Amino acid sequence: MNMNTLLPTSFYKPPISNFFSIVRLTRARSFSVHASSNEFDTKTVEEEDGKQESIGATPSGAAIEKDLKKVVQKTAATFAPRASTASKNPAVPGTTLYTVFEVQAYASMLLGGALSFNLIFPSNEPDIWRLMGMWSIWMFTIPSLRARDCSKNEKEALNYLFLVVPLLNVMIPFFLKSFAVVWSADTVAFFAMYAWKLGWLQKSD
Repeated sequence: MNMNTLLPTSFYKPPISNFFSIVRLTRARSFSVHASSNEFDTKTVEEEDGKQESIGATPSGAAIEKDLKKVVQKTAATFAPRASTASKNPAVPGTTLYTVFEVQAYASMLLGGALSFNLIFPSNEPDIWRLMGMWSIWMFTIPSLRARDCSKNEKEALNYLFLVVPLLNVMIPFFLKSFAVVWSADTVAFFAMYAWKLGWLQKSD
């Protein structure tokens, strides 16, 4: 007797086809799990890198500012006539010497302005008087103020000015050949630096 006549063909399914379908389904699920896992790991690494960059941004800026202060302080202390933090500085606030240095500083600034604007010893040609007036803030005002026993913030302002003013005096004549303009720029830089370091524009609580 033929076995095919006893078993209906509609109930016969080769088992090997079911096996391959199970393998394909298992591989697909495994691939999706690995893909989602890799995506999660990538996002985690990117978030951690972003956090590290955001955390490291502020300290790097503070470190640059700190290094800049050290360079300015060292340069000013090396080349300036006298540092304001000299040991046993007699020019402390309230003393006559302190007042003398302060008056000398601002008097030289005003005298330099008069010379730069050609109000004293007027001349139609550039001369030594107008040149001295242009450099008066750097030669007399800043050294006189640094000779006092001043505060830390004022010392930083004077250290910065000791380096900024020569840069202005050298660069401005390339664009404007005017003693008065150079002196005016030095004066603006002087009071702007004091306003920044001493907090003149900050509102008190």
